[in-house]
Amino acid sequence: MTIALALHGGAGTLRRQDMSAEQEKAYRKGLERALDAGHAVLLAGGSSLDAVCACVCALEDDPLFNAGCGSVYNLDGKQEMEAAVMDGSLQDAGSVTGLSQVQNPVLLARAVMERTPHVTLGFTAAEDFARRIGQPMQPPAYFHTEKRWQALQLEMERLAQGGGDEDIPEDRKHGTVGAVALDEQGRLAAATSTGGRTAKWPGRIGDTPMIGAGTWADSHCAVSGTGHGEYFVRAAVGHEISARIRHLDETLASACDAVVHGQLLKMGGSGGVVAVDRWGRVALPFNCEGMYRAAIDGDGRRLIAIYGDED
Repeated sequence: MTIALALHGGAGTLRRQDMSAEQEKAYRKGLERALDAGHAVLLAGGSSLDAVCACVCALEDDPLFNAGCGSVYNLDGKQEMEAAVMDGSLQDAGSVTGLSQVQNPVLLARAVMERTPHVTLGFTAAEDFARRIGQPMQPPAYFHTEKRWQALQLEMERLAQGGGDEDIPEDRKHGTVGAVALDEQGRLAAATSTGGRTAKWPGRIGDTPMIGAGTWADSHCAVSGTGHGEYFVRAAVGHEISARIRHLDETLASACDAVVHGQLLKMGGSGGVVAVDRWGRVALPFNCEGMYRAAIDGDGRRLIAIYGDED
């Protein structure tokens, strides 16, 4: 049976001239490490859900990416992390929001799906649940990175000078990690995790934990998004891609293109998705300058890329 896997580490203004060779190497290594983690699960006959969680955990544990230990700061100088998983074979899902101490939010999202009658838990109640089931917790220092702290200071200065939402630099708007997979049983799954937007309002909830927006999986496709979350919510990006496949008989590539380069862009939203369908075809579209991405499609073709001119 065919297996396939794709992941992203965020989208935005990613240009060669803005990144040193050492930085680029580190990002590519991080993507490769996450891809290998998920691929090993699939090669061993594991489930698509296990594979996407393995990918996302690897990215949450890498401070280069805006999730887990690399999460950005909100206006109060704190992290509020979010994550979601969806099992396409059951069309079941779990998500969490407002986390500040959970080491791997994606695993808590999975626990919500598998161990509670609910789809979403948030804030202190979600963290209380994490403690009850023994998930690893970390102090604030674990989630601190100087890069994210300095980004908050720059954003606070910009806001103090009257900068509007339309003026936010791309690298402070975007930043999410996610993965999609097809296993040898034909099951599809998606997982997404994020620290959100730099200097977001406390309590802000983005597209990642909203099932059908930044995260979606069913028997036709699995989708994980990254970008300006408010637009992903308004466009119901993940579900819209699936709906176009189901109701318009579009291919995965054409459905993704219509939403990312059409509907989303017309609304003013920027970002991208990684997606896989039940035949192992992979799509990695984005409407900004770059997206950290990696994939192994159903034919075994492997890709690790960052910039817009990489195939």
